[in-house]
Amino acid sequence: MASADESRNKLEPEKQRLLNQHTEAHFTAGEIVRDIIIGVSDGLTVPFALAAGLSGANAPSSIVLTAGVAEVAAGAISMGLGGYLAAKSEADHYMRELKREQEEIISVPDTEAAEVAEILAQFGLEPHEYRPVVNALRKKPQAWLEFMMKFELGLEKPDPGRALQSALTIAVAYISGGLVPLGPYMFIPRATDALVVSVVLTLIALFIFGYAKGHFTGSKPFQSALQTTLIGAIASAAAFGMAKAVQAK
Repeated sequence: MASADESRNKLEPEKQRLLNQHTEAHFTAGEIVRDIIIGVSDGLTVPFALAAGLSGANAPSSIVLTAGVAEVAAGAISMGLGGYLAAKSEADHYMRELKREQEEIISVPDTEAAEVAEILAQFGLEPHEYRPVVNALRKKPQAWLEFMMKFELGLEKPDPGRALQSALTIAVAYISGGLVPLGPYMFIPRATDALVVSVVLTLIALFIFGYAKGHFTGSKPFQSALQTTLIGAIASAAAFGMAKAVQAK
């Protein structure tokens, strides 16, 4: 596909001038933000619940910290691997569909051209308006192929380095989130005392994280902050209560 600069060079001077003066304000880092959200949300919640549960069972801070660090390490690897496989599967799916679409353009070009016309008609274009576009695409097989991938199948070409980037982003985000609830256990020997500090720090972190998540995803930031904090609180309270119940038996 031609780059944005190459496409602009083919425009009329007046239109090119307008585009050069216009700066898009759209948020385009959605995939990275999604990976950060996945990693941090689990990183804050799971070790938090584990630490609360072990504290409820009267385990010393050293045990809570050891178990917590082991969980964060295992969780980061597991979550990172999951992100890698998901992105890799998405890229593999795109390549399979790309090959299939390319074969169809070669073997049944008239049918594929009719599909282009159908797509353009869905945007309200009349036959005399979309016919030149269809004919132009037929003369440019690569542009035709990319058009079909995007507008017929709804698939965007994935970044070749997306899988590794996703894995590293999720893993680092998970570790960053997991250090928050475990931090107090590094400095406070008594687990029940460390739990109080851990609860305060983690709930504050969950609130800030939830607010930021709402801001970047377009939802209501304050509502997102409350929901995220509530989920973390429920998870830790449930783990603490279950540990106390088991210990009582």
